[in-house]
Amino acid sequence: MHVGMILLCWLEIGSISMNDLFPPLSLAAHTPDNSFMGFVAEELNETERLAIQRNKLNNMAVVYGKEASMWKGKATFLTTLHRYMEIHGTVYFETQRPPEVPAFVKNHGLLAQAELQQLLRRAKLFIGFGFPYEGPAPLEAIANGCIFLQPKFNPPHSSLNHEFFRGKPTSRKVSSQHPYAEQHVGRPHVYTVDFNNSEEFDAAIREIMRIDVEPYLPYEYTCEGMLERLHAYIQNQPNSSVLAWASNASDFPSWPPLSALRLVASLEGQSCVEACQNAELFCEPALFRFINIREAFNALDFPCEGLDSEMNHLLPAFSAEQAECGLQQDPLLFSCAGSSIKYRRLCPCRDYRNGQVALCRDCL
Repeated sequence: MHVGMILLCWLEIGSISMNDLFPPLSLAAHTPDNSFMGFVAEELNETERLAIQRNKLNNMAVVYGKEASMWKGKATFLTTLHRYMEIHGTVYFETQRPPEVPAFVKNHGLLAQAELQQLLRRAKLFIGFGFPYEGPAPLEAIANGCIFLQPKFNPPHSSLNHEFFRGKPTSRKVSSQHPYAEQHVGRPHVYTVDFNNSEEFDAAIREIMRIDVEPYLPYEYTCEGMLERLHAYIQNQPNSSVLAWASNASDFPSWPPLSALRLVASLEGQSCVEACQNAELFCEPALFRFINIREAFNALDFPCEGLDSEMNHLLPAFSAEQAECGLQQDPLLFSCAGSSIKYRRLCPCRDYRNGQVALCRDCL
């Protein structure tokens, strides 16, 4: 199923690929600088849902980590978890059990997808170690009635402090292993806690033991939700003769429509992703071109003693220290991610449809 969904990211429309029409298409709705294509998780019928709830084992946990290296340094909180639950793993090995996996863990080895689904349908808890980032497995586990427990990153992981992101052309800050699950699903299906805080971790386990949840799949990860999103992308594809960086780009119709635009100023040191989230909105990079003007600063009562334009992915933004307003010179650098204590950014936020964050309320 995943392969088919990923292939859609390269779907050809005539002689134009989807990647020519939109920014890179991503598996998760993780940063608005990429268009969210996503994938489809299996939807359960009512009989399957009832069977899962009937057969759930309240004291069974499955670890999200197929490689032995992911288990290094995790013994402390696994020991805590083992006081409450029977722990199962799916770590690959050829002949000998990996020494990184504690002896009290029931390791099934690498499982086929159907076998993994059956394991998740019995388990109460699916626990992540912090890597891989934003994979499909947590959402599949939640769809099979598991609670997903993941580590909160403090400080958030970024290219400034984490090797995985170092050298990558992004200033995005990742707050947890699966930010989408943290921000758009949340409790009771998702618990995001500091694994280095033993009291917080222990309290989360005890709370999870006390509650029951039903299988849950966000609409945007259903087959209908993905087709709705794909249909909207195709129906609103830009005219291939109009380049996004053309000087008269603002003269052409906008999608998402301008009715969805909400102009928001970030705090100093805050990204547009965070500023929009705090306003219960979503940052929309396609709308930056409409706020990259002096009038936008006036609307937010910024006292522009000077106005300049340069190539900087944080612009448009206001510098309080110099009382200067900066416009973006290169539209290819418009970005919702990124922050600086020197700037208050101008952010093109928009509303979004319940269960379909990629689309605004007027987008269909």
